[in-house]
Amino acid sequence: MEVQTEQIKISTDFIKLQQLLKFSGAADIGSEAKEMIAEGIVKVNGEVCLMRGKKLRSGDVAEIQGEDIILRLEVL
Repeated sequence: MEVQTEQIKISTDFIKLQQLLKFSGAADIGSEAKEMIAEGIVKVNGEVCLMRGKKLRSGDVAEIQGEDIILRLEVL
């Protein structure tokens, strides 16, 4: 299975992890994003992240295990 890499562009200095999952379409609703993070299937810059309020900035990478999706963040 091929890993899908998606470039996410935002116009703010940062975006919270839970918001990124919703904004990118990886999670349909906030509770789904919260559950993904709590289950430990989301990595930020290669490390499991359990903080849904984790601030991601330009250059950060979020990876969703089991979904084979990598989100690369870019600030406009």
